[in-house]
Amino acid sequence: MTTAVQEPAPRARRLGAPELVAAVLDAGTFESWDRPVDTSHLAPDYRGQLAAASERSGLDEAVLTGRGEVGGRPVAVVVNDFRFLAGSIGAATAVRIVAAVRRATDEGLPLLASTSSGGTRMQEGTPAFVGMVDITRAVMAHRAAGLPYLAYLRHPTTGGVLASWGSLAHVTVAEPGALVGFLGPKVYEALNGRAFPPGVQTAENLAAHGIIDAVATADELRGLVDLALGVLLDAPRPPRLPRRTAADGVASPVPAWESIERTRAAGRPGVRDLLRHAAEGTVRLRGTEQGEHDGSILIALTRLDGQPCVLVGQDRARQTPSSPMGPGALREARRAMRLAEELRLPLVTVIDTPGAELSQAAEEGSIAGEIARCIATMTTMTVPTVSLLMGQGCGGGALALLPADVVVAAEHAWLSPLPPEGASVIVHGTPERADELAEQQRVRAADLLADGIVHAVVPEPADGPESTDDALVRALAAECAHHLDHLTTGHGGAVVSHAAQRGFPAAW
Repeated sequence: MTTAVQEPAPRARRLGAPELVAAVLDAGTFESWDRPVDTSHLAPDYRGQLAAASERSGLDEAVLTGRGEVGGRPVAVVVNDFRFLAGSIGAATAVRIVAAVRRATDEGLPLLASTSSGGTRMQEGTPAFVGMVDITRAVMAHRAAGLPYLAYLRHPTTGGVLASWGSLAHVTVAEPGALVGFLGPKVYEALNGRAFPPGVQTAENLAAHGIIDAVATADELRGLVDLALGVLLDAPRPPRLPRRTAADGVASPVPAWESIERTRAAGRPGVRDLLRHAAEGTVRLRGTEQGEHDGSILIALTRLDGQPCVLVGQDRARQTPSSPMGPGALREARRAMRLAEELRLPLVTVIDTPGAELSQAAEEGSIAGEIARCIATMTTMTVPTVSLLMGQGCGGGALALLPADVVVAAEHAWLSPLPPEGASVIVHGTPERADELAEQQRVRAADLLADGIVHAVVPEPADGPESTDDALVRALAAECAHHLDHLTTGHGGAVVSHAAQRGFPAAW
């Protein structure tokens, strides 16, 4: 089996550390944290190399650290410069990085790191090599404090840098056309006598495989960081969209089969419409970070009607018989859950699926185990969670994203252990009685509300001038934001103890 590779995009001009800092931070806000490096104990020839690198780059080491602001928000920065001995990490470099990361943690600052390095400094050997462990330890302590860590991988990023702090960010973006890989291609060719396959170690290929989140130029990076920090740092705003909830159900529920047919209609809005019409400041994430990406699910940092959250949604438009929602999609969902928990942001899940993949590949990829792990993660989260049953809610793939503090449903949404046709085959031996069985199984949103499975039902616009995609998704977003607001803050604005908010029905 051959693997298609992505050809790299043309690279923009390569920026040194000072130029990148100037491009991303607000003008005049950078404050260096760097202290002079003592090289007196080093061998004379190595000191000469360091002096030449300093003269060439204008820096005293391969990394620049400090703090500044992006959009008026404080941020700590650690930026490699390839001009200084190929951005390599020596003992003094590692000490500088560790000090900066620890200071960012102590001061409660988000961290933006940008790599451009060949890895460990060969002139210093193993002592420098193990410095990657100290950097990793500092980064993980920063994350454990609930502080954001963003990374921008520049050309080239290889070796121990990629295998440590370059691969540990909450959000990872890379420079177009950047060489990003574990073993540098020149070293690979020298060791193996053949060239490394072209196009594999590129930013674009890593994004296609769900290892990094996006590819962006240095000019685009500032906007991405600004959006991400807006979600991660800015306080929630009071919801503004008008609510249209039916706390006691809908006046005249339609037959279950009519609702099912409505949710299966090609033009019904989905999670992308929700983000398009009712969210702002959205930063899309991609993949599991472990080499998997399933387009049937979507992850984003966003503000839903003013409420910052991590959103994970099933994209029904991308789920087809030839590309069903597989176990990789649920592993992506669990990445979103971990992000929300670690960043201490609310989680919003959007359910809209005709069912998880049924195949040999899905079984061997642990589809049942991934459903179980999603449910287990959802039921043990300590941040506020809201689940939106937006359309189809079929089988374990729907259940995986359901058990939130508050479950909101669109009027015609439904939840069933199997596709109604399949359930009819089991019970009656024929799919022809699917409509009858759906009614008996109480799959409708109105029934789910009456049974305590959902907490609020949002009426859908009747057919007519007001029946638009944005009208429905705005109403759904308003209801979700209302519950996020109440879950996150008390009447005095203090954060509510989340454990006390859980009020699942006995079925949970």
